[in-house]
Amino acid sequence: MEWRARSAGTGLDMTLLADATGTGLTDLLSHPFIQHAFLGGTAIAIACGLVGYFLVLRAQVFSADALSHVAFTGALAALAFGFDARLGLFVATIGIGLALGLLGHLGRPDDVVIGSVFTWILGIGVLFLSIFTTENSSGNSTGGTSVLFGSIFGLSSGQASLAAWVGAAVALAIVVIARPLLFATLDQDVAAARGIPVRAFGVVFLGIVGVCAGEATQAVGALLLLALLAAPAGTAQRLTNRPYLAFLLSPAIAVACVWGGIVISYLVANVPPSFAIVALAAGFYFVTLVLTTLRHRPPRAFARYGNG
Repeated sequence: MEWRARSAGTGLDMTLLADATGTGLTDLLSHPFIQHAFLGGTAIAIACGLVGYFLVLRAQVFSADALSHVAFTGALAALAFGFDARLGLFVATIGIGLALGLLGHLGRPDDVVIGSVFTWILGIGVLFLSIFTTENSSGNSTGGTSVLFGSIFGLSSGQASLAAWVGAAVALAIVVIARPLLFATLDQDVAAARGIPVRAFGVVFLGIVGVCAGEATQAVGALLLLALLAAPAGTAQRLTNRPYLAFLLSPAIAVACVWGGIVISYLVANVPPSFAIVALAAGFYFVTLVLTTLRHRPPRAFARYGNG
């Protein structure tokens, strides 16, 4: 219920920014909604950066894309039946994440499994969207917009604190399993021979991805979730080939994107925070892609002609 009462998607964000019009950067932290955004957004960014590193390394970005749509469907299901959208978010993303792991070989679902679940979830999402919009045709029907695009400026003190705790739990969980998960990712056959439960780690990892997806939806929305999970991790892996350094760089880049997005949205009128965050993440990746491509470009080959 709290989500429905407080959230109006980007409209709420713009309203809060309009109320803060005329204040400069020095007054940034004087606004409670900015404080909540920084608290919740930082925890979400750290969790997305750490989880995203393994998503990119394990080539499971498509799984994250599927879970972003699961988040939308789960939230709409909860709203349609009068529950807090966050309940539907977490139940759906965690449940489907675990299911994807169980259906896949050694905890790593292939594209057929993911695509089948993807289309099934989208179909159910259309059903719940119809139910939700019909029941709210004469009332507040903005909850669906908030789920799609996020509302980081709409986080209450309680929601920001919960996001911080969940983000910390996700970060701790991924750090604990990082070493064996890295081994299982790089060489699953050798890892299995060494006694590492590769399948169990794969399933647990996708469950953690589900938690992260449910939490990050509040900040950037289901449509833009993939960018915060994949872009910082992709940038980190292009900057270094050292696994543990990239593992640390990824959340640092994600935090920089969230902080920068909050500041840009605060200073520049009519720029939603979700767009600013994702634009920075994509921009960092694009710049890194160009620079690393130019740096590793082989020297120009010149044809050799015989003297006859």
